[in-house]
Amino acid sequence: MTDLFTPDAVMFYPKFGYARGPAQIAVFARGLARGIAELGHEIDGFTVLSSGDHVIVEGVERGTTTSGVTFPDGESTYGLFCNVFEFEGELITRLHIYVDPDFAATDEDGVAWGRSVREDIANL
Repeated sequence: MTDLFTPDAVMFYPKFGYARGPAQIAVFARGLARGIAELGHEIDGFTVLSSGDHVIVEGVERGTTTSGVTFPDGESTYGLFCNVFEFEGELITRLHIYVDPDFAATDEDGVAWGRSVREDIANL
């Protein structure tokens, strides 16, 4: 996978920050895999936009955490993501991944906040 990146590539991921270069990106991927047993993307439903050297992909991902939680749950997790790629030739020089990394909905404060706002909306 890291052969898709330029030597000076930069990747961003929420709650993690930045990885610089293929070696750091590989360490990030291994770290992400520690918590996710299975991950798939609904490729047929992708929205793909391109402009110059940039490609933006929006879509849905589904999977199972290593603790056995299936996501998204449709209540607190939705599996939505948006990735912004910048290319240098055929290689990725920048990748910013925008996703809620709380796949298992274990961020109790965030889940409670979302639930309370949905209740406020239901009471309109």
